[in-house]
Amino acid sequence: MEKDVLTTSEAAKLLGISVRTAQLLIEGGTLTSWKTPGGHRRVYRTEVEALIARTKPAPVLESALVIVVCSPDRRAAYEAMLATVPECTVAIHEDVHTAAFVIGSRLPAAVIVDLDDAYADRLGFLKHIDMTPAFGAIAVFASAGAGVIARGDLAALRRVTVTPPDQLAAALHGVLRDREAPRDIVVDGASFPLAPNEGRRLAALKRSGLVDTAPEDAFDRLTWLASRSLKAPVALLTLLTNSRQWFKSRVGLEMTETPRSWSFCNHTILQKGVFAVDDLAREPPFDTNPAVAGAPHFRFYAGAPVTDPDGFAVGALCVIDYEPRRLDAEQEKTLLALAALASDEIRLRATDRQLRWALDSLDRQTKS
Repeated sequence: MEKDVLTTSEAAKLLGISVRTAQLLIEGGTLTSWKTPGGHRRVYRTEVEALIARTKPAPVLESALVIVVCSPDRRAAYEAMLATVPECTVAIHEDVHTAAFVIGSRLPAAVIVDLDDAYADRLGFLKHIDMTPAFGAIAVFASAGAGVIARGDLAALRRVTVTPPDQLAAALHGVLRDREAPRDIVVDGASFPLAPNEGRRLAALKRSGLVDTAPEDAFDRLTWLASRSLKAPVALLTLLTNSRQWFKSRVGLEMTETPRSWSFCNHTILQKGVFAVDDLAREPPFDTNPAVAGAPHFRFYAGAPVTDPDGFAVGALCVIDYEPRRLDAEQEKTLLALAALASDEIRLRATDRQLRWALDSLDRQTKS
């Protein structure tokens, strides 16, 4: 039987918002509440359902984020398996409570729950996802071998697809790739790879609001650090539009953009880690790139993807040199860390926009 009285966190889950936003709704009077003798806020389920019925929903955002719940000893297997799905960003969690928090704070495209161990705990987690209306847009996969599938406990779950591990990559491709080929991609006569979800990736880049904006210290510090720590004369934070490679931040380069077809980062955004070319002049197809065959005569490139909160690779943090070279393991780790910091900056801006949207929505509700 459903509870008639809800805690703030339970109300937040039902609404599909953060606990903090639910607190704002309660404090602003949008949701009538009262305090228990212990000082905890409570609300009626009917109040929450009424708010859902009358509130215009927030814009539904596409996602390329995949959450995996598995044990530490199976982590490497899932990382290797999902490395073949370039259009997603993967976050792996051992604890179901941590995974639930992440899912509630930012809806992913898909959730994979490994059932070959910790079965009872993770089955309960799957039931929670299956019963939560706010999670209805998430593709949910129970990854299990034949022995677990034969138990039949999953039959009652309406939205969970039971999938053998070796079929997960193909299933995710179906969820993540664009439903139709994007029409606004400008190849301008050159060949370069595109993500299977390029249309949605471009929409995510537009949503970020970063292209053609003024320089910002937060990003300039990262390119400066990349150049200094990796001893590279050029460091760039690139954003890849349909036709341009635009530099949000740059060190050691005067130009502010190039045609998209010139971009080495076209390959980087399809990787989970560092993409590097030790000698561009000796490695097809880079040897014919205008920036390699002609001025400024680049010879070395290394980049790491920069992602938005929904897991889309909107660009890359990269270093370039005029001489052939190779990054060692420690240098690759440094580049990945700096790219992760750039991703964090983009996520902070998205969170700020979401909070302002929630506050504006709350203000409209209290005035109506």
